[in-house]
Amino acid sequence: MIGISVDPPEINQRLSQKLGYTYPMLSDVKTEVIRRYDLLHPGVGPKGTDIARPAEFLVDSSGTIRWVNLTDNIAVRARPEQALEAFDEFKNTPP
Repeated sequence: MIGISVDPPEINQRLSQKLGYTYPMLSDVKTEVIRRYDLLHPGVGPKGTDIARPAEFLVDSSGTIRWVNLTDNIAVRARPEQALEAFDEFKNTPP
């Protein structure tokens, strides 16, 4: 599991420590990866900055996206059981 944010590394580090995240938080300040996955949410961040749309992806070892939860609402995220169900479904699907 990784997180990707438009925030610089020092902000991601502080947020991770504050919230107790145990996974890496990557910084995409130029929004290159965020744009590649069509996740840019222009102008809705603080002071009209661009932010990433909330999204969760399950990506296999070959880089194939197996599941996506995507929303325009910053308050809506996949529930843990949704992600675990998607993982179990992927895990039990023959290659």
